[in-house]
Amino acid sequence: MEIVSTLVNRAGEKLSSVRWRFRITPMRLVFMAIAAAAIAVILVRFILGLGATTNLNDQWPWGLWIAFDVLLGVALAGGGYGTCLIVYVLRRDKFYPIARSTMLTSLLGYIVVVLGLLIEVGQWFNFWRPYVSWGHASVLFEVFWCVSCYTLIQVLEFCEVATEKVFKGFHKYLKKAMPVLLVVGITLPTLHQSSLGELFYIMVGKENPLWWSVFLPPFFLLSSFFVGAGMIIVESTLAGKAFNHQVDISVLRGLARISGGAMILYLVLKVVDIAVKGTLANVFAFDLPSILFLCELVFGVIIPIIIAFSSLSSTRKGLIWFGILNVAGVVLNRFDVVFTGLGKHLNQHGGYYFPAWTEFIVSLGLVSIACLAYLFIVENFNIIEHQGTEHDKGIINDDEDFAVTAK
Repeated sequence: MEIVSTLVNRAGEKLSSVRWRFRITPMRLVFMAIAAAAIAVILVRFILGLGATTNLNDQWPWGLWIAFDVLLGVALAGGGYGTCLIVYVLRRDKFYPIARSTMLTSLLGYIVVVLGLLIEVGQWFNFWRPYVSWGHASVLFEVFWCVSCYTLIQVLEFCEVATEKVFKGFHKYLKKAMPVLLVVGITLPTLHQSSLGELFYIMVGKENPLWWSVFLPPFFLLSSFFVGAGMIIVESTLAGKAFNHQVDISVLRGLARISGGAMILYLVLKVVDIAVKGTLANVFAFDLPSILFLCELVFGVIIPIIIAFSSLSSTRKGLIWFGILNVAGVVLNRFDVVFTGLGKHLNQHGGYYFPAWTEFIVSLGLVSIACLAYLFIVENFNIIEHQGTEHDKGIINDDEDFAVTAK
């Protein structure tokens, strides 16, 4: 499928044309079908409420949409600020080729988070109230504002890429604004990533001692940083197969080792935390919470550290396993914090929760929409093969209009 956007002036004179492409493949048709089903469920949810589309109850007010779409989505989208820190602040130029694709993945991840919040909030039509009602003592208020502002910053950062192809007259102004946008974009995630951990820090006596800790905010922040490398490796591998493009293995190995260093710090803090709390017996109780906690540490942290600092990181297969285990460990951690950690306390009051099929459809649909958007953007903008700053190729005058025709 191809769309041609034609730029004309007010006199009707054709100036230039921009082609938009989007290949239709069986996998993309599957994404479209899931997305369509999810949109239908979301409309029902907006009209009939949470009770008609979820298994949530008074004991379990937070379910799959919070755990997967929000908590996990924010963490997995953390590669954006981590990569910006490495590339633009620490000036590690070897990682520049993956900067744009990582920032795009992060942007789409945060859009999924914002949509997830809108869908999950009981009275979704009141989503605007935190903008005018200053609940500054609330952790959720800070998370809402930071996520909203950071998503806007990421949209502006992407406009710097978009204006290389359309509305080129704005490109030079966005390039001048990029240093400020990058600084703000690196700062904001450190606030809400740690604040998400603080949401569960205040649940003293409710959260399982294996996951409750005074270090919960830094645990959430550190894990959002080191999981970024895992997401980049997984994303670059999938994108490489889809677009016949491979990131240099030295770039991915360098990311894995930076991530591995953060994971070592995370592991040390975990060990110190266990020792200070005196929960060593809980760790090796070998009940369900203990087994899940050990799986987090062994498969999600220790084995990836070994891969990162061994010869395995010199092979693509080793790096792929690093990425898969890295991401899976953080996925398990966020689900454990929400479900396993709170399950005993909430269930003792007569609550029981297992996600409805509609909840799964919505979560999969949001991911499908993000994947379709990623594929469209990569096909039409300079993302995965970007190697450096390019000169502006044209200027758009103020008196020009934008006309669209489709083929």
